[in-house]
Amino acid sequence: MRHSIARAFVACLRIILAALLPATGNRRAEPIAAPAQPCVPTAGPWTKPWTGPSSADARAIFRAEETTPLTPRQRERRFAIEFAARGVEYPYSYPGDQFSALHRSA
Repeated sequence: MRHSIARAFVACLRIILAALLPATGNRRAEPIAAPAQPCVPTAGPWTKPWTGPSSADARAIFRAEETTPLTPRQRERRFAIEFAARGVEYPYSYPGDQFSALHRSA
């Protein structure tokens, strides 16, 4: 009997508190519907045409006969020049260049 009286009392107390104290907080509040925004498809990297050199151009640059007797540093420099002549940026760097100190300090 005491158990059912306690349950009835707690149920009445919950109803009274719910009426007097409205729910607050992110989880208890009614969800606010966000205005629907149209989904704009983003352009993927493969939708644009290839802007770099073709495989034949790259092969011609890297397998050129005149680069064979050059040192590795000279060969890298030659590759960078050939790519620049075709309008492609080639990341040219070598150990001890003036830009390697900038990358270490940053």
